[in-house]
Amino acid sequence: MTSSIRIINLTGKQITRELVASEVPRAKIDVAAAVQSILPLVESIRTDGAKPIIASAKALDGIDIEPIKVSRTELGQALQELSPVLRQALEIAIGRVRKVSSANLPKDTNTVLSEGAVVSQRWVPIESVGLYVPGGKAVYPSSVVMNVVPAQVAGVKHISIATPGQKAFGGRPDPTVLATAALLGVEDVYVIGGPAAVAAFAYGVPEIGLEPVDLVTGPGNVYVAAAKRILQGTIAIDSEAGPTEIMILADDSADPRFVAADLISQAEHDELAAAVLVTDSENLIAAVMTEIDKQVAQTANQERVLAALSGQQSSLVLVSDLAQAVAIANLYAAEHLSIQTRDNSSLSELIHSAGAIFLGSYSPVSLGDYLAGSNHVLPTGGQAKFSSGLGVHTFLKAQQLIDYNQKALSEVANSVIAIANQESLQAHAEAIKVRS
Repeated sequence: MTSSIRIINLTGKQITRELVASEVPRAKIDVAAAVQSILPLVESIRTDGAKPIIASAKALDGIDIEPIKVSRTELGQALQELSPVLRQALEIAIGRVRKVSSANLPKDTNTVLSEGAVVSQRWVPIESVGLYVPGGKAVYPSSVVMNVVPAQVAGVKHISIATPGQKAFGGRPDPTVLATAALLGVEDVYVIGGPAAVAAFAYGVPEIGLEPVDLVTGPGNVYVAAAKRILQGTIAIDSEAGPTEIMILADDSADPRFVAADLISQAEHDELAAAVLVTDSENLIAAVMTEIDKQVAQTANQERVLAALSGQQSSLVLVSDLAQAVAIANLYAAEHLSIQTRDNSSLSELIHSAGAIFLGSYSPVSLGDYLAGSNHVLPTGGQAKFSSGLGVHTFLKAQQLIDYNQKALSEVANSVIAIANQESLQAHAEAIKVRS
């Protein structure tokens, strides 16, 4: 079987937002339509709690998820049965993500504007979070690590996990997901999948001991994104995650075997995954095409990979030079941006829109998915233009503290009064005058 990935020639063309959107499009996803389809389920969970959650799992997945809350015994057994090799790998991942998260904790500030006039900012953890761990085409113990560890480092008091039940395990979650939760000391784990999980987190389900949370994080399919869109405001969300995507910027020094392997690795996730190479080398494109055909023939998830690579969202793009490539990368704002050139560091300095940047031939996206120490929950669909990947900052909020004494207030009183009067807010001015 051979791939039918598109080749696009943009040499000599002016790189504009419109050009990138038309020539390097993403897969078509209709979140608005998904919103309409799940509204009844979301509303029924708000009013009826566990009953529609159980019914939905039976109707959609053919499984019985009762009891919805996973017991300590079940968690403990899953951890006990976890293979030593996988446990060691997960412990390494946990340690690395914890180290990076700790290093990225924002610092409190204390600004003295004058004697007796101090404005401070402190970072405080969100009280309760619901972490969603998907389980559709694959299971993701790594997502447990990526969600839980930064929340723990931030100091979140109440952490809950929701993850779908699996037919292969009699309606229970995949044991590796449960074992990872146990490894991290998370005891509030619920067998709830898809949009039902987001709704359960938002409204709470008293009969299973699930209290409403303040923030929901974690990737999922279009229906999970739709539930986040509906419930944002009731809860905070990290993002409306879409299909995964990789863009590779490469020149003729790149190894076509590595480039092809990286494109295939992301195509493996989902038929809608985007795999894009942008290069100024025709020879590299030809060599990568040959390698893709060779490697796809040997990959386990061949059908899924071929579907993703032949979709409109995947392509091999030829440009005049790397300046064009950078312009495309910044307009596309990929979830994962891999740079495999002669001067990766200098090129990376020109990138302002990417979820995470992987520098060089030996920093593959697969490393970031598991053991780099970075977080693999990243903005998709161009959201890297204005948002960040998941991290310790996601689970913190900034609070300002204003501490003025009488003398410091008197120094600025007339200025406050002048602005308040200009805005016709006389009571604001009086609140200053009464202290004079």
